[in-house]
Amino acid sequence: MNEVKDSRSTYLAFDIGGTKIAYGLVTLPESLESSGSSFGKESEDCASPTVEDYGSMPTEAAKGGEDIKNRLVARAKQILEDAAKSGKTISGIGIAAAGVPNSKTGEIVAATDILPGWRGQRIYDAFKSVTDLPVYMIGDVGGHGLGEAIYGAGRGKSIVFSVGIGTGIGGAIIVNGKLFTGAHGVAGHAGHVVSDLGVGFDCSCGAHAGHIEPVASGTGLATLYNSNLPQGTELAQNGYEVCVRANSGQDAHAKETLARSGKALGQCVAGMANLIDPDVIVLSGSVVEAGDIWWNAMRSGFEDSALTLIKSTPIVKGKLGGSAPLIGAAWAVHSNRV
Repeated sequence: MNEVKDSRSTYLAFDIGGTKIAYGLVTLPESLESSGSSFGKESEDCASPTVEDYGSMPTEAAKGGEDIKNRLVARAKQILEDAAKSGKTISGIGIAAAGVPNSKTGEIVAATDILPGWRGQRIYDAFKSVTDLPVYMIGDVGGHGLGEAIYGAGRGKSIVFSVGIGTGIGGAIIVNGKLFTGAHGVAGHAGHVVSDLGVGFDCSCGAHAGHIEPVASGTGLATLYNSNLPQGTELAQNGYEVCVRANSGQDAHAKETLARSGKALGQCVAGMANLIDPDVIVLSGSVVEAGDIWWNAMRSGFEDSALTLIKSTPIVKGKLGGSAPLIGAAWAVHSNRV
């Protein structure tokens, strides 16, 4: 793997989600060490990665996992051929994939029904037919967290806890630039910790014990709002609508829902932080744009449940947006240390 550690290396990166597959050519800056930064030491002058030739295609999940794999490889082959024609050197392929991938074998060992037939797909074997470049795959939430930890809001910190709050809730733990995945590859599943607020709501994982995801994700905000709707109030179609109503100042129920959800999430994040003791907590995803009502409630819940030494842990908004998984995937193949 030494050949992929040169300065300014460019990688083909994929982010495989339930509805779309994003891709791009990610050029990483020179190594953190040679650019004056290292884990645990912040440097504002350190260069940032670039993402070029960004594109996406529908996942078309209903066609099955085999089809997703085949189209992924076909698109990679096309991009590599186009890059060669334009004189670009690609040093490796990084993949941030939905489900639970085995980074060593390249097999998807677990996946939800959102991607039927995805479980069991052997991604590395498929790529061998089109390239001899190194390929490395991690989970999509892990890719997002890794990107933020290395080049985003967690840059320069040794221990980063990343939580993504969008359609669902996911998390990642990064220690000294390395993604900690646990014994079964599922460490950091922040949406699947117990919350009193979640009791009575079914979780996407199948649990009925009161997980935080069904009441604090974007989808969960709408579910929570609609579950106790005042008479004469219209149903909310999604979490964004709840946030708009709450911040308008004209819907007390929406404001209360947003505050209750944010506080419950903050309590759960605090509980996880009590276990991890991170240098920084990075929050990303659509829900973090909910406004002051949500942020104030979330911080209040965090302070209620955090240990004394944990209370001062910075909680910051992610910086990389949708590029984070691509950048994280590129870093994964670049370093091969995840």
